[in-house]
This record gives sequence, C-alpha cells and structure tokens, in this order.
Amino acid sequence: MLPALSELQAKALVVSLPLAVQFRGLWEREALLMQGPQGWTEFSPFVEYDDAEAATWLAAAIDFGWNELPPLYRDRIPVNATVPAVAADQVEAVLAMFPGCRTAKVKVSEAGQTLADDVARVREVRRVLGPEGRIRIDANGAWNLDEAEHAIHAMSEFDLEYVEQPCATVEELLELRTRTKYMDIPIAADESIRKADDPLRVARMDAADVFVLKAAPLGGVREVVRIASQIARPVNVSSALDTSIGIAMGAYAAAALPQLDFDCGLGTAALLAADVTDAPLVPENGELVRRRPDVSNAARERLVSSPERTDCWMDRLTRCYSLL
Repeated sequence: MLPALSELQAKALVVSLPLAVQFRGLWEREALLMQGPQGWTEFSPFVEYDDAEAATWLAAAIDFGWNELPPLYRDRIPVNATVPAVAADQVEAVLAMFPGCRTAKVKVSEAGQTLADDVARVREVRRVLGPEGRIRIDANGAWNLDEAEHAIHAMSEFDLEYVEQPCATVEELLELRTRTKYMDIPIAADESIRKADDPLRVARMDAADVFVLKAAPLGGVREVVRIASQIARPVNVSSALDTSIGIAMGAYAAAALPQLDFDCGLGTAALLAADVTDAPLVPENGELVRRRPDVSNAARERLVSSPERTDCWMDRLTRCYSLL
C-alpha cells in the first residue's frame, strides 16, 4: 500500500545542488528528498519530464523509502567514470574526479558539437586511461542510422566496450546492430527501456546486446530485479545525475542482481560540487560502498531550494502521487 501523501510531505526537502562541470546543459541539479521508515529516498525526475513519466520516479522513491529490499549479493559496486561533453583538454581533470575507475562512459552527440569534437574527447579518454582502460560512449538517441554507423566507425579505433543508445527507436537499434556487426562493437539500450511502455520489447526484438537498467525511471529496485530476470542478455545498472541519496537506490539495485557484467554507471555524485550528506556516495578505488547516506544538517542550510522552487516540487509531488 502507498503511504499517505501527508506522510511523504511531512519530511520532504527540496534541494538544489551545484555541479562541478556542466552536464546535460545543467549547472545545478534539483531533487526532492523524503525520509521514510527505511531511510532517505529521492524523487528527482528532470524538469522537462511530464507527470506520467515522473510518477514512475515517485513510485521508485516510495519503494526505496518505505518497502523492504530484495536479497542483496554484494556490498561493493564497481563503477565507471562519466565524462560529459567537455572539450578534450578538460578530460583529464574530469577523470581525476573518479579515483580508481578503469572504465569511462563518454557523452557524445551533444547539441552544437561535431563528430570531430566527440572523436577528440574519446581519443583523450583513451590516452588518459591507457590501453587497458574500457571506454563506452553514450549518444542518448541523438543519431539517425547513417550518423550512428559513421560515428561508431570513426571511434572504433578506440576499442569501445559498447555504444549506448545510439539511435532513438528500437527499430533503429535493430537495424544498426545489423549494419555494424562487422565492427564487433556491442549496442546498448537505455532510453528504449526506461522510457518505454514495454521495457522488455527491446529484448523480444533482439535489438541490443547490453541492457542498461535505471532504478528511478523504471519504478524501483525490485522492478530492476524483475526486468533483469526476464532478459537473457548482460545488464548494467546506471543512474541519472542524482544526489547521493538517489545513487544509493541504484547501488542497492546493483547489489540485488545475482550477476554484474559491467562497471556500473553509479559514480556521478563525483560531478556534484556539493552533496546532501557529509559522506557522499562517490567512487573509492573504482567502487562504491553500498550504504544509505543521511542528509546532513549543514546541507539543509546550504542547499535548500528557494520557496518558489520548493512549492513547484511539492505541487509536482502531489500531481504525480495522484497518478499512482
């Protein structure tokens, strides 16, 4: 059963966190935090998401804060570094934010940038990581089929681990797998899973080699476990640009899977210039220690959003709750 809306509202806290580097065009990240009987939890769909999509994020937050977790298999989670669409001369500084990480996910296809910018960024990541480092790129569905094939070929020399969501639709992913088979570079699905009415359609159509699962947009830790159990493919657990509270949800989802095939995309709290806890959930020797952080009193004072933004998020909470 759902907790009452008044219970969610009673200990809700809206925060605005500055970023150390621009990400998805943002220099700050807003989130609504709530404290349930299991601990702190996070509701932080991006502002452009409509209420129907955001309601799934709320279901995940309630699940993490109010429900018992499934069995857990590990207390440490290997994670990757995340390199936003920065200039090549900023790559080394970004990677230094992720101590011990030997895998990097590199954002590509940023609006206003060129393929040459992407190639330069990935080349620099390869230089910094060396030949033994692993590199995956993420286009967030921005390429059409021809652009994707051309871009993958241009970056194939950097020994890519996989290419995440190169095109927007499942049909395009399926066609691209056929077109690029000669390069032997796996195709991963993200948005085609978490934004779909049917997250298993990608698997049924055999349209991806790797399945990226995110707890918040899929409805929670238990939903990640359920979906993973029905996919006969390697899966990876990732997150959005969350506070350490939201990252914890992803870490518990990764811990609840019997097998982890890749370094997880759960290190992005390292990109925050400030966090909601005195002990941020950031990479240590390339891993996260699975734990539930507490919100610090200092964070409440420094990072609380304006009354106007708080009202906006509380209204959003009410609207999304009505859809559950």
